[in-house]
Amino acid sequence: MGLKRQREDDEEGDGADDLMTQLQQHLRHNLTLWGSTHEAGEKLLSLYRSEAQHLEELMTRTLTLGESNSAMVLAPRGTGKSALLDTVLKKLERTGSLCEGFVVRLSGLLQTDDRHALREITSQLRLETATANKVFGSFAENLSFLLESLRFGSKESSKPVLFILEEFDLFCHHRNQTLLYNLFDVAQSAQAPICVLGLTCRLDVIELLEKRVKSRFSHRHIHLFPPDAFDPHYLATFTHLLTLPPDTLPHKDFAERWNSDVASLVEDIEVRRVLKRIHTTTKDVRTLKAILLVCVSGLSGENERVDAKRLTKAHTLLSGDSKTKLLHGLSFLQLTLIIAMSHLTHTYDGEPYNFEMVLHEYLKFSRRHSHTRPLPRPVVFKAFDQLKGLELIRAVEGNTRGTQREYRLYHLLVTSEQLSTALGTIQALPTDLQQWAVSAI
Repeated sequence: MGLKRQREDDEEGDGADDLMTQLQQHLRHNLTLWGSTHEAGEKLLSLYRSEAQHLEELMTRTLTLGESNSAMVLAPRGTGKSALLDTVLKKLERTGSLCEGFVVRLSGLLQTDDRHALREITSQLRLETATANKVFGSFAENLSFLLESLRFGSKESSKPVLFILEEFDLFCHHRNQTLLYNLFDVAQSAQAPICVLGLTCRLDVIELLEKRVKSRFSHRHIHLFPPDAFDPHYLATFTHLLTLPPDTLPHKDFAERWNSDVASLVEDIEVRRVLKRIHTTTKDVRTLKAILLVCVSGLSGENERVDAKRLTKAHTLLSGDSKTKLLHGLSFLQLTLIIAMSHLTHTYDGEPYNFEMVLHEYLKFSRRHSHTRPLPRPVVFKAFDQLKGLELIRAVEGNTRGTQREYRLYHLLVTSEQLSTALGTIQALPTDLQQWAVSAI
């Protein structure tokens, strides 16, 4: 009986682990690929209804009527430009309109020059064989041949192409802007049915275009203005990112219980306080998704819920100050020198100080309060020099020439808040050093 009961418990444990794995897979998918799921796409369409309709009309006229267009989608990072465009493309695919043409995606981060961009266009249009044995005299000739290859029969029966240029502002830095010139020229002169859509976060992107390129652009702008209200928009986004759609998991009861826990989590005062702090710092949803991704990654059979403690820990982990984290890796001698410089900053009202003054403070503390003997001067100077290499202290400009290293003036680049936060989390810190630091802060 004992072995049978143990076997049943093991099977239940394995089932719980499988269920948790499925839960994590779905939530990670929704957090990392915002806009890829049907529910996220519907939310984006509801937020940007008129903008999505405008994009759909532009692409539909190109795909069905052979009309050439160009437009620019402008919005801050993390707003959902790419996700909205993907959602509209999926809608066109469901209606069958997208089957009439091709979609070519380029990124300014990947296609760093026009040669790489042209190679990627050829690859996505699947025309490597057609161009293998040909020599082109110019970029325009090569692009024209690619578009000409999509024709069958008359000019009116050409295959339309949708060109999507992510990070459009980076394409403006290509030499002579040859790619942009030829794309906009084809769209303006109606040589072939194409639609050029640029996605960027720079509002001044038009000013980056050369005059000849600017004259061929339609100057059609689509701005995305995300709602920035904390309640209900930000809280609704938080809830949506963690909510499980119906029939996602085989255990319907678990999904219902999970969604109920998420709904109660939003009402938690501590959770709202953390979310309010994140929202005040940045409206970028990617920050919220990164924090939730850390929370979801920590789920297991023993910890099946995302609670306020887990959310606070993830926020602290990702939003920690770099210098505060750097202080955690310092030796006790280096921390002592930092505290000594904090004392000098407070005593001299922010005026700079040299190594000899820091050494004097260190020796005074070691002889009066510390149970350890003061270290030799060369050791202390080496630790001080390492702090300079870590950029925790900075030499005063114009103070280095003709001055001995011990007498060069420095400023401390660590604030009292950063020092207090770091010392509050460092374990095994001597009591006398902690008390001395408190008097300095």
